[in-house]
Amino acid sequence: MYRKRWTVKALGMNLRYNGNGTSRYKPFKMICTFFLFILLHEGIAYESRVSMVDTFQEHITPEIGPYFDTTMPSSITGLAGDTVQLGCRVKNLGNRTISWVRHRDIHLLTVGTYTYTSDQRFEAMHNKLHTDEWILRIRYPQRKDSGIYECQISTTPPIGHPVHLIIVEPVTEIAGGPDLYINKDSTINLTCYVRYAPEPPSTIIWSHNHQAINFDSPRGGISLVTEKGPVTSSRLLIQKAIERDSGLYTCSPNNTHPNSVRVHIVNEEHPAAMHHGSGDRMAATLLPVVLLLWMIF
Repeated sequence: MYRKRWTVKALGMNLRYNGNGTSRYKPFKMICTFFLFILLHEGIAYESRVSMVDTFQEHITPEIGPYFDTTMPSSITGLAGDTVQLGCRVKNLGNRTISWVRHRDIHLLTVGTYTYTSDQRFEAMHNKLHTDEWILRIRYPQRKDSGIYECQISTTPPIGHPVHLIIVEPVTEIAGGPDLYINKDSTINLTCYVRYAPEPPSTIIWSHNHQAINFDSPRGGISLVTEKGPVTSSRLLIQKAIERDSGLYTCSPNNTHPNSVRVHIVNEEHPAAMHHGSGDRMAATLLPVVLLLWMIF
């Protein structure tokens, strides 16, 4: 019986079919097994590398050097006399140092936790529990301390994070001032506002022509409504205004400067005299001039 014989060249190996149903395939099988092992090994190694990269990226930031946390406030408003703190947060600081510089005069205030200014109101603070936070504390701040302060990292060149400081003082305002014109027999309504005070004033005294107003006087019809809060308001109401009610009214909070308004009581039959505030008075002054120019031209 004729037995077919064939030869196949694969992967550089001769595979002969000897006609009895068997082949010499052991070297080929070994090579296939070897390549399968390589493929499996590379697949596992790749997955391992991907896993390591993912884990690595979870624990480090993409920045190489130090950088600022931009979520920190870039503007701070403080009250005169109350300690304020300006802060910056730095990541990946390494062996570099943090300095605070005042822009107004390019004055170096602090380096690290050391103060480099003779003004002892300034102090550098570093919380060791939060090693990436650096604070510039200013005690007894004044309005002149307002301006830009920069937190700097000692890189080359230095990089900085500016913080705008605004120091405000308590202020007293009277709505409609400095002059108010009120109709005779109408109600005088004076509202005084106290803003930017560290706390609401405990007392607000109203005076008329430098004399404290007596709410129990025989004149009657005088009342006061005060609302305390971040902005405290005090409303003085005087019913049925008479000519004697004209004069200087002063609002005096106990924790800030006073302010005054001058009240003029006018008769209703002269409505042209009803002007509220300096802007209206200016308009009334300019009106004759405008009419004169219109007549000339």
